[in-house]
Amino acid sequence: MPVPYSQEWLRLPLGYVSSVAAAVEHVMWWDDPFDPRDATILLAGGDALVWDEESGWRRGRFVSGERGVRTVLAGVRYLGGGVLPEPAEVVGLMARGGGRTRVVYRSFRDLHDGFDARLARHALV
Repeated sequence: MPVPYSQEWLRLPLGYVSSVAAAVEHVMWWDDPFDPRDATILLAGGDALVWDEESGWRRGRFVSGERGVRTVLAGVRYLGGGVLPEPAEVVGLMARGGGRTRVVYRSFRDLHDGFDARLARHALV
């Protein structure tokens, strides 16, 4: 596994987020490798999906954000399904709508909990 906070480690979520973006009708997406690592997928119609390594996916009306700046959503709904639901499962979670309560599945400080190995399975080729 890559050394935490190396460029390779910061890029680990890219394959996973790219797979989810391919599964939904999206306009564009970007990553924002911070604590926690997160990414935004802009959806057709003005909503966005935001993923982070602690609470998984949430959806809301895109207010603001860009690479390097945290995304702000209005009317946030947490989709559930864990921190790394399969890309096709995210589509189903979106259809169910989610809830308003943020669930934390892990901490970004848990550097040796096996999460990075799970992310690596989605690596870009």
